[in-house]
Amino acid sequence: MSATAAALAALRLETEPPASVSVWCGRPGRPSAFRFRADVPHYAASLIKLAALRAAARTLDPATEVPVHDEFRSAHSGTYRTDRAYDNDEEPWRRLGGTAPLGWLCERMVCSSSNLATDLVLERVGVAAAAAEAPAGMTLTRPIGDHAAREAGLTNTVTAEAAAALVSALATEQEGRLLEPLRRQLYRAEIPAALPPGTRVANKNGWVDGVLHDAALVEPDDAPAYVLAVCTSGMAEEAARAVIHRVARASWDDRTRPGTGPETEESDARR
Repeated sequence: MSATAAALAALRLETEPPASVSVWCGRPGRPSAFRFRADVPHYAASLIKLAALRAAARTLDPATEVPVHDEFRSAHSGTYRTDRAYDNDEEPWRRLGGTAPLGWLCERMVCSSSNLATDLVLERVGVAAAAAEAPAGMTLTRPIGDHAAREAGLTNTVTAEAAAALVSALATEQEGRLLEPLRRQLYRAEIPAALPPGTRVANKNGWVDGVLHDAALVEPDDAPAYVLAVCTSGMAEEAARAVIHRVARASWDDRTRPGTGPETEESDARR
């Protein structure tokens, strides 16, 4: 059994509902070397921002200046306002009433998880175009903070497999340039924090109450790069972070495994 499988088996998550944990680990563009409930959907939180980044890179000029405002058309009906108090990044709000370049908004959307920047990018690219960049296993139906759409049942979901597929795509498209905002990620308390200091990691996490995810490209000096995605739901934040840390450390121990397909395994914790 791999270190990652052993770590999940030791957690005995099956006996602790309503906790739900999903893991996908493997080389970019290859079948998984390890997976655990990787096709189980979770609320996506900020992982939708990776699909928005792909869509923006395909269709928008990063130099275009756009008005910065906080009222947007709902995906369901009427309009909504992005909640400044619920945002993670004050920088775009300082430009309220002015303009900002789309490239800068894409950067803030990912590296500091700005909700205002995300809604401005989605307004330009369109939710449907962003949804078209989402891999199987991710649904993207509304922007961040669109309460009318949420109350109407429109939601955004993701699986660990889909989160990993997004990171793999960013690593291979445009010669990997789309990974740069993930390399400059300011929120590093999940996967990066569990790895040896100085490890190169490009990651995007997402969190709301009861939900904590992280998806990353890990680039060891002594092994090929690999993708790790961990999604958690129904857990207290610190407990979820501890699970992510344990899985990340185990993935590091497994970093030299080939992961070309035949080695794919499902954790004994599932049985």
